Amino acid sequence: MAKMVNVGYSNMVSVDRIIAVMTPEAAQTKRVVARAKNEGKFLDASHGRRTRSVVILDSGHVVSSGYTTATISEQISRNELAGIRERDEKDDNDDDEGSLDGDFRS
Repeated sequence: MAKMVNVGYSNMVSVDRIIAVMTPEAAQTKRVVARAKNEGKFLDASHGRRTRSVVILDSGHVVSSGYTTATISEQISRNELAGIRERDEKDDNDDDEGSLDGDFRS
């Protein structure tokens, strides 16, 4: 199942598709946004409010967000930690299935 990150106002983006989270004030970000708008690949997840970050996806889509870059980065980190915990718990459960109870005699 794909891990999702909230980019504001209940809009979600797949963590696996994110290649960058950028501040909107940078000149490079403004050029990327302008290009995405011209190509029809711009998504406004800020609902017309102040854009605090811009999320770049591997498909070339660009998503404006009302959340800061730090907030989105924290959510991504939490998702990664949750995934690691899930894998560790699964590995622990797999190890338990192979254990033997009682006396072991050769």
